[in-house]
Amino acid sequence: MEINLKKLETEMINENTHNIDKVSTIEMIRMINQEDKKVAYYVEEKIEVISSAVDIIAHAIISGGRLVYIGAGTSGRLGVLDASECPPTYGVDHNLVVGIMAGGKSAMFKAKEGAEDDLDLATIDLKEINFNEKDVLVGIAASGRTPYVIGGLQYANSLNAQTISVCCVSNGEISKYANTQIEVPVFGEVVTGSTRMKAGTAQKTILNMLSTGAMIKTGKVYGNLMVNVKPSNKKLVKRAISIINECTNVGMDLCEKVFLEADNDVTLSIFMIKTELSKEEAREYLNKHNGVLSKALSEISC
Repeated sequence: MEINLKKLETEMINENTHNIDKVSTIEMIRMINQEDKKVAYYVEEKIEVISSAVDIIAHAIISGGRLVYIGAGTSGRLGVLDASECPPTYGVDHNLVVGIMAGGKSAMFKAKEGAEDDLDLATIDLKEINFNEKDVLVGIAASGRTPYVIGGLQYANSLNAQTISVCCVSNGEISKYANTQIEVPVFGEVVTGSTRMKAGTAQKTILNMLSTGAMIKTGKVYGNLMVNVKPSNKKLVKRAISIINECTNVGMDLCEKVFLEADNDVTLSIFMIKTELSKEEAREYLNKHNGVLSKALSEISC
């Protein structure tokens, strides 16, 4: 693939920071901060397409599929980071949101930059996790041209799986291989070509929206509370009981009692308290609505 770096927004010279090596430390940090402020506005311009991507991912999850991120370098690490934080935050299975990066797990800590140029490696990696047509593949590449990501998108397309691209340039090469294209140009970096900075921030913001939005739409959040949190340590047990009390306002003692009765299930505890149903009856209602608390409660007008 012929590369013309001068045409990529991620490689533009930033005139606002051309003298960053000569200013005081505080002025240097101000420059970085000023550039970072722009990222949220750039992302805001793509809210509509990001929303569509969230709906696609949520539908796939409800239908038994997974959200799979694939990328190289910083982009790949951001995907792995977002995926790894979903289980402790939302109590989902570790295989529901998956992050794959060029070079494998060791590349998370030590760069294997050459791996991103292998067009076929992504197919091997996706086959290893049994990627299938029910899953959604999100290909991430700041420059929009990473061969590894393109290879992954091509393989996903061959299975008729939903594909989404995330890049920080206009007319990104990876966009050609995705059903849904999220392009957020952030223009010149503070340090030219250092896409772990503004481009990385933009990508992290987008991935936050994709995973958080999907978790909300699949019932892992009630109001703005993490009702599917799994109490794997003492801190999370306290948080779980506090969330139950916040939703029911019946007092911590009763919340703790029902929490134990409900096998440490926050959503089930809230539903039992609000409806005064037994654990078995409450679970039946929740299962009927795929665990979405608000929908289950609305059926019995709570």
